[in-house]
Amino acid sequence: MSSPIERQVDAAMAKVKWLPISAAIASISVVGIAIGLGIPLLSIILEQRGYSASMIGLNTAVAGLASILAAPIATPLAARFGVIPVILVMIVAGAFSFIGFYFADAFWVWFPLRAALHVALTVLFILSEYWISTSAPPTHRGLVLGIYATVLSLGFAFGPWLFAMIGSQGFMPFGTAFVIVMVAAIPVLASWRDSPPMHRSTETSQGFLRYVWLVPTATAAVLVFGAVETGGFALFPVYAARIGYPEADAAILLSMVGLGNVLLQIPLGMISDRVRDRRHLLILCAFVGLAGMIVLPIVAEQRQVLGALLFVWGGAVAAMYTVGLAHLSSRLSGRELANANAAFVFCYGVGMLVGPQAIGLGMDGFGPAGFGYALAVFFIAYIVLALVRLGVER
Repeated sequence: MSSPIERQVDAAMAKVKWLPISAAIASISVVGIAIGLGIPLLSIILEQRGYSASMIGLNTAVAGLASILAAPIATPLAARFGVIPVILVMIVAGAFSFIGFYFADAFWVWFPLRAALHVALTVLFILSEYWISTSAPPTHRGLVLGIYATVLSLGFAFGPWLFAMIGSQGFMPFGTAFVIVMVAAIPVLASWRDSPPMHRSTETSQGFLRYVWLVPTATAAVLVFGAVETGGFALFPVYAARIGYPEADAAILLSMVGLGNVLLQIPLGMISDRVRDRRHLLILCAFVGLAGMIVLPIVAEQRQVLGALLFVWGGAVAAMYTVGLAHLSSRLSGRELANANAAFVFCYGVGMLVGPQAIGLGMDGFGPAGFGYALAVFFIAYIVLALVRLGVER
């Protein structure tokens, strides 16, 4: 016979809506593969064309600006047209954006293309995460989000590996990204009847922005993650090349970041379901991120040690997103959660905007070491904010 606790756990797990969760996770994770392939691909091509790290960072930062502009419109679009129809339109828009990069020779054209790609991706992430959060019971939200982050991280890890295999020459990498993104539509179409409800609202953009400040430890965590992930993914290949690593080795090292995400997100998500205050776990992850950047220049030339460092570092930093989202979801529900989720991704976009530019300027000003310096500043700022918030609310 099962114990009362086991029966409670079984009952809670039975409330998890696995079909829509699986569809949302599968679709967004396939997109993750394309992002993992596309971000280093675009940076390497610009590096080969002779553009500086700051210019590469500027082009990548457009992704953040696009996310900032797209976040407030995601929920109204879904309320008007339905969650799944909007997701499908964004999948198609994202896929064709990748094709556009191949045919666009002029550098300035890459700016609107990058904007179109990341408007689509931003709306996809907001609506997919809302779909997942509303389908998971509160007692297992951390676990479900950990599974989501793990599968997504598999995509991010597979993307750079795929890039290492097919390289940056010709149409192949862009065509591959196109096909991968379009495949994301299949599980969404299969779960059309499980589309989550989204009611219309007269809430203004000012009302939307208040969600940025409602749970600041969560939104600041995703801002830092956005800066570190986007800037790091975009400029690590450049950093690695400048300290002597060939293109394929740089891609494999970048995959170690994604692999760390894969193996650590479910354990950290489960831990977040059991800790009294998820903010303590967020601070710990930020400390690991800071420590990694302090150690980076010491082990940079030792390939295997650097890979191990990136493995641990990547998993801890990605948990700032997973645990931050679980912390946010534990405070809100319903349409309020949808708007807060949009604000969460809005802050991710702010991080995407400032991160690549800050890292690019750091590398132009301090050489390769500027990569670690810039990332360290983001972690320090978050630790200070989180500790202040803990002190204020005691």
